[in-house]
Amino acid sequence: MKVRDLYPLITTPNLGAVRDFYRAHFDFDVAFEASWFLYLIGPGEDGTRGATLAYMHPDHPSNPPGPETFNGLGMILTVEVSDAASVFERVSAGGAPIVHALTDEVWGQRRFMTRDPAGVLVDVVEQIAPKEGFWDQYMVGISQ
Repeated sequence: MKVRDLYPLITTPNLGAVRDFYRAHFDFDVAFEASWFLYLIGPGEDGTRGATLAYMHPDHPSNPPGPETFNGLGMILTVEVSDAASVFERVSAGGAPIVHALTDEVWGQRRFMTRDPAGVLVDVVEQIAPKEGFWDQYMVGISQ
C-alpha cells in the first residue's frame, strides 16, 4: 500500500478565518474550498507539495458519522520550520495569538505556540542543539 496523503480533518464553523490564518502566517495555498470544506497545501521544498490540512464545517452535506466540532482540546499541530524566530516575528506582527513565547528548550527545539481560529494549538518548532547532557538521562539501558 502506498499512502498518497495523510492529514487531519478538523471540524469547525470558522473555515474562512482558518483559511486566512494559514495563508497569512504559513504561506499555505487553498487547493479546494467549498462552503463546507477547506483543503490547504503548504509550501514544499524543491517544487514538491508540502504538508496538507483539511477543515470541515459542522453542517457538511456528506454527514459521515462524527466528528463533533473541535473544542480546542487534545490536539497540537506541530509545524517544523528552519527559522522559528523569523516565523515568530511574522506571526506576531500579523496579529495571531501567541500562547507560548519563543523559547529555546533544553531538549533541542526553538519554539513558540499560537492557536488557529478553529482552536487548534499550533506548535512552531526549529530543531537546535540540546543542552549538553540533557538526553543522557533518557538513554539508561539503551546500548549504543
